[in-house]
Amino acid sequence: GKVEACAFSPDGSRLVSASSDTTLNLWEVTSGRKLRTLSGHIDNVNAVAFSPDGGRIVSASDDKTLKLWDADSGQELRTLSGHTNSVNAVAFNPDGTRVVSAS
Repeated sequence: GKVEACAFSPDGSRLVSASSDTTLNLWEVTSGRKLRTLSGHIDNVNAVAFSPDGGRIVSASDDKTLKLWDADSGQELRTLSGHTNSVNAVAFNPDGTRVVSAS
């Protein structure tokens, strides 16, 4: 699917892309190798961000949810719901303890 958003890890070694096919892909920057695909959303993924320590990824989707992922294993850690429309933007706060989203 079409890539909707991308974000670099804080150290620049990885890139995560968010796609209209409901997935995220994690890439190794230097080689261009795909490390893994993160699946769990049921609609377009519109936005993505790495935590400041690079250990987590948060994604925002047209399915009205945010998902928190472990950046190393690709495991889904939590689904955050409450929006009543598509979620179009997401970011971690500077110390990585909170996320903010826009719908």
